[in-house]
Amino acid sequence: MDKISILWVDDEIEILKPHIMFLEQKGYVCDTINNGRDALDMIEKGNYDIVFLDEHMPGLSGLETLTVIKNIAPALPVVMITKSEEEHVMEGAIGSSIADYLIKPVNPHQILLALKKIMDSRAIVSSKTSSDYQQQFRQISMEISGGLDHEQWMDIYKRLVNWELKLEKSDDESMHEILQMQKEEANTVFCKYYQNSYEEWLKGNQPDRPVFSHTVLKEKLFPLLNSNPKKPVFLIVVDNLRFDQWKAIAPLLERFYRVKKEEMYYSILPTTTQYARNSFFAGLMPSEIERKYPQYWLNETDEGGKNNCESELLEMLLKRYGINIRHSYNKILNLDAGRKLSENIANYFNNKLNVIVYNFVDMLSHARTEMEIIRELANDEKAYRSLTLSWLEHSPLYDILRTLASHNVDVVITTDHGSVRVVKPVKVIGDRETSTNLRYKTGRNLNYNAKEVFEVRDPQKIFLPKNNITSSFIFARSGDFLVYPNNYNHHVKYYDSTFQHGGISMEEVMIPFITLQPKA
Repeated sequence: MDKISILWVDDEIEILKPHIMFLEQKGYVCDTINNGRDALDMIEKGNYDIVFLDEHMPGLSGLETLTVIKNIAPALPVVMITKSEEEHVMEGAIGSSIADYLIKPVNPHQILLALKKIMDSRAIVSSKTSSDYQQQFRQISMEISGGLDHEQWMDIYKRLVNWELKLEKSDDESMHEILQMQKEEANTVFCKYYQNSYEEWLKGNQPDRPVFSHTVLKEKLFPLLNSNPKKPVFLIVVDNLRFDQWKAIAPLLERFYRVKKEEMYYSILPTTTQYARNSFFAGLMPSEIERKYPQYWLNETDEGGKNNCESELLEMLLKRYGINIRHSYNKILNLDAGRKLSENIANYFNNKLNVIVYNFVDMLSHARTEMEIIRELANDEKAYRSLTLSWLEHSPLYDILRTLASHNVDVVITTDHGSVRVVKPVKVIGDRETSTNLRYKTGRNLNYNAKEVFEVRDPQKIFLPKNNITSSFIFARSGDFLVYPNNYNHHVKYYDSTFQHGGISMEEVMIPFITLQPKA
């Protein structure tokens, strides 16, 4: 590894010779200069890794030198060293994006610590994170194979996501691979657990069952509405927002909000907007919506948008529970609609409940499949998270959230389903009326290997509508995707490593339900 090259700028540099010798003994290369102007020339000509810069120098001051350094080499770390503890000096240095700030007199070990923190921190953190995960690996594996309940599975998923976020800052590729293998193992076991429990959960035969799509508003939102009758609640449903994407955007929102609760619920099957979100707003399972409100439900083969009546379903839900409140519903499908809502958000503070459905992440997921440039920008989970964060930071939704943060409101961020990166094709044969989704199929004449899917021969057992008397459903598990034999190789290549939803996986099923409180 190349030695780290230091430029130390101080008008009393001769006094610091013992410090320089100490650093050189530790393997660092250290050039010195006693004024700002010469330092700038050296930075332009040289290739330094870090600069130690005295604040109080004759001629060009440290702060003035720092300003020019940041123009010449914005990414070059600068450690400001000064005798002054005056607040305006510290603020000036910090405002110019210094890497650290030391008060004279400094000793060699302070300098070494600053170097380690700035230059070696990534390697140290990477090594420590890898070591910590190695210690946790065995414990997580034992828990996965130990017969977990639904709450323990949520805890496992959260821990795996947290390790994924920590390890993405590490350069240890072997640990990335081990974590990926452990996630796949966890998903395999979770899918079996979900498949074996699902029907009994929905029948109500198991008292210990998760909060589902059709019960989440009743069990999590309604108590929030009742906790303070005069306080507005903004329910923001970001379509297709996975838990790891929430964790990626959380630091951005924590500038303005405190996280009151970071909860989860389970999505129903299929984990798609047509089924899961309609259930979310109706407080009913799909077959119950079809029976109770046939005017608001369209089946797979029916023409028309399948989620055009969410506002009406929400209205019916509130009426059934005797909740008579002022409320609004907005669905944002494009940038102009988002900007318009942001401009008019002040009009909604007199409502008790305001629902905003924001469709970007779902559109990103589909674009990830269909557009080559998005496939390259979001080629794995890490990039997918990064793209989500970048979108939010420059979106009207972020403007809305910042506006809400300056008012006495509660904000809930959630979704209706997640998505999973698919990597393994599973062959299925169906007729023309078979649904097109890659993670589930429904139709009359499905032909498949029953060991490779979760099959439901009678959809009514899991409260799904039947298009006709012989209709059945099958669901892909973990990272599988369902492909027809005709033009098989083309479709396998086209859809491999894309993000899909509709089946069973931790990423699709375990849904973030986050309650935020403004800091202001």
